[in-house]
Amino acid sequence: MGLLDRMSMVVKAKVNKLLDKVEDPREALDYSYEKQLEMLRKVRKGILDVTSSKKRLELQKNRIKKNITDLERKARDALRVGREDLAKAALERKKVLELELPSIDAQIEQLEMEEQKLINTEQRLRAKVDAFKVKKEVVKARYTAAEAQVEIKKSLTGISEEVTDASTILERAENKLEDMEARAQAIDELVDKGVLEGLEGDSIDAELKKITLETEVDEELKKLKEEMGK
Repeated sequence: MGLLDRMSMVVKAKVNKLLDKVEDPREALDYSYEKQLEMLRKVRKGILDVTSSKKRLELQKNRIKKNITDLERKARDALRVGREDLAKAALERKKVLELELPSIDAQIEQLEMEEQKLINTEQRLRAKVDAFKVKKEVVKARYTAAEAQVEIKKSLTGISEEVTDASTILERAENKLEDMEARAQAIDELVDKGVLEGLEGDSIDAELKKITLETEVDEELKKLKEEMGK
């Protein structure tokens, strides 16, 4: 299993754990995306570290080559002035430095291989992160739209219930109003026929009763109209 696959498994495990804890999947998607970006940053840092190490070895190699050239020149100069001992010492130091070069070359080659592996990993991971970002935004948008639809339907259900309640109240008020109007008309008709007058005693009392009833009916009608208006 490669490095990228192992990192993906870790992210999946954390995301699944997060999904079990949170209700909003958009948070889990954002969390997953941030973790992938974090992995991408770590891989890029690894590339930078490996490349820096390789460059340091290359600089060291160049310094050794320069020293080898200088030691060879010094050996020649020593022989020209008859100092064979100095020439021999310079050549011995030159030989020691030359023995270091194969080891440095091997380290540089190994770092180059590691660098290329990390570059390949970074490219594949970056492609996955970019693709995930696109899918993430699509899923989040769809979830937000679905959430809005659910809220709208909930609101419409509530509005429907309120309209039904209001219709029931209005119907009851209208029925009560019709009853009051019918009662008022009946009282008027009985008064005109003298029925109430005969029952109550004299015409003055009947008239007063009629006025009182009409006033009460008018006030009750006014209250009903105010309730219907609200």
